[in-house]
Formats: sequence, C-alpha cells, structure tokens
Amino acid sequence: MISTKGRYALRTMVDIAQQKDEGFVSLRDIAQRQGISMKYLEQIVGQLTRAGLVKSSRGAQGGYRLARSPQEYTAGDILRVTEGELAPVACLAAGARTCERGEACATVEFWRGLQQVIETYLDGVTLAQLAQSGQEGEQPQPSPKKPLEKKGRKKEAKGKKADASATNEQKGQEESEEEKPVLRRAVTDIPIELL
Repeated sequence: MISTKGRYALRTMVDIAQQKDEGFVSLRDIAQRQGISMKYLEQIVGQLTRAGLVKSSRGAQGGYRLARSPQEYTAGDILRVTEGELAPVACLAAGARTCERGEACATVEFWRGLQQVIETYLDGVTLAQLAQSGQEGEQPQPSPKKPLEKKGRKKEAKGKKADASATNEQKGQEESEEEKPVLRRAVTDIPIELL
C-alpha cells in the first residue's frame, strides 16, 4: 500500500509540473492548492530535492521546480523516493533475507507477477500524463513497456537448466517459467479501469 507521504509526493510533483511555466513554485502555494500542511510538505520536498527530482531556490522569487522535463519522470520514479521498495511482500524486497520456504512456496510466483504488474504500470505513466489528466479530468493511460527483467531471475533459470538430474516436476516448472512472460505481457494490456 502506498503511504500518505507517497501520495502527497506524487500530488506535489504534479502540482509543480502544472505550474512549470511560472518558474519556481512556492511551497506555500503548493500547500494551499493541495491541502497539505507546510511542515509535512517540507519533509516531502526535502526528499524529492535530495533525490534530484526537484531543484530549489531561496529568496523572494524562490521555491521549487522540476529538475527535468515532466515527460522524463514516471510515477514509479517518484514513489520509489518516498516508498523505497515497491514489492508487495517482504520476501521480494531488494536485500531481503532468503525465505526458508522460498523453494517450496506455492505463492511466490503470484507475488512476483503482482510486483511486475505494479512496476510496469507505475513506470508506464509519466508525470506529464498525470499533470495533463489532472487539468483535463481524464485518467492517464500507461505507455506500453516491456516487463522489467528481474536481477537473479536469469541465474535462477540457468541453474535449473544446468541441473542434469532434474526430476519431471522440475522440468514442468521450467516449462511453466517459459510461459510466464507471455502471461505478464497479457496482464499489462488490461484496461486501466480493471486494475
């Protein structure tokens, strides 16, 4: 679940993107338009600044502006700053301890698929789309992207193929592993209303 900080960070970035032609946007104006307390907004914008997503300027005309064009940000880029890992379960988070049930877990592939759908969707919607949809009242449609290749996935597959003493059950798993990318591509074609 996305935290309040993540939701507010996304709203803040959309607000700044919508005001991009005005130069630096004051924190007070953002807080007022978005209904976010100044104190909380200062924490969020501090994180966004440290991550290089926004630039700040002090003084009478100071405030915040995007560091890049709105088309160069995705919702995933922004949410990862405040949320960190976007894994739906702890065992899939980067640096997580290997679960003692990892090899026998019947649901791990389900969670990997869900993580893939989430990441593909978040990385398929740009800040420009969000800013435009907010002004026009439309829901942004993600850009079609290939699913991200997970680190360690290839090593795992190579290890299975190299095992000459694989049982029929293991061979069946390898065959179903080959089918999963097709399923993942199909899931990304689901209309946004159904997600």
